[in-house]
Amino acid sequence: MAGNSERRGAVRKGASKKVASAGTGGKNRRALEGRGPTPKAEDREYHPAHKAKLAAERRAVAGTRGTSGRQSAGASRSAGGAKGGRKSSTHEIVSGRNSVVEAIRAGIPVSTVYIASRLEADDRTREIISAAGNSNYPLLEVSRAELDRLTDGSVHQGVAIQVPPYEYADDDDLLDAAAESDRPALIVALDGVTDPRNLGAVLRSAGAFGAHGVLVPERRAAGVTASAWKVSAGAAARVPVARVTNLVRTLQGLKAAGVFVVGLDGGGDVSITDLPYANDPLVLVVGSEGKGLSRLVREQCDAIASIPIASAVESLNAGVAAGIALFEVARQRSS
Repeated sequence: MAGNSERRGAVRKGASKKVASAGTGGKNRRALEGRGPTPKAEDREYHPAHKAKLAAERRAVAGTRGTSGRQSAGASRSAGGAKGGRKSSTHEIVSGRNSVVEAIRAGIPVSTVYIASRLEADDRTREIISAAGNSNYPLLEVSRAELDRLTDGSVHQGVAIQVPPYEYADDDDLLDAAAESDRPALIVALDGVTDPRNLGAVLRSAGAFGAHGVLVPERRAAGVTASAWKVSAGAAARVPVARVTNLVRTLQGLKAAGVFVVGLDGGGDVSITDLPYANDPLVLVVGSEGKGLSRLVREQCDAIASIPIASAVESLNAGVAAGIALFEVARQRSS
């Protein structure tokens, strides 16, 4: 294709006081003044809740400042800031004993752990409390009414965690990561994938096969939620996700930087076993299950590759398709 050779070499590296009662004449005024209302637990310096509150505030400050450098492997991208990164707009609440245990085991970053007052403990709640202590997560004891409010009335079983907004990367960060790795860029882009569990599966495959990151559009697409974190089995902490305003324009910019774009679609013109450009800087574009690639995204592809499947199966979901394609790229690059 025209411009292929040029593109191959183009990738860039006081409480108010009480008044003395009448008739004292001011005598023993100090004893009569009182100490005012009892401070809240989190406002008492000696109370554990105060330390938890300070820790939460420090985490919040760290999240808004961001950091200038790339995070080390295994570090949460929610805790710091990649260059130019953008956060998802709101915190997310995960509730229920099993869900909270699974989230903590998956390495999902936690802003606060909420435990209901007078909670009847079991193995799961003991694990949650132990994990909070070991990881220095703020642990707050709240009323069941407050938990009902936090979880919008869902069945929380007396426990919930707050997940901080995810810190997204920029598409340039993915190319920088590729340059630092001394390997050709390998990026997965998702076109119209709306299920966060599929995004989590793609992140897991991307981490397994050495991809430098994942691209997702800002609108009508899955973001990095607690569900995505759980399915990714920790890969969401290692593989950066860039959220872009316009996927088509981003693909055009990557092509101008020397990256080839290969779409995955059942009606592709080449088989996945003959995947082109595997040894070059590459973006694999995965469409939604059923609809496949959108017309405008398809037009940006240098090639469309298909995965042979039995006729009884209409299509593969994004996580499976990405895993197969990434395996083929890894196979060709190692041969």
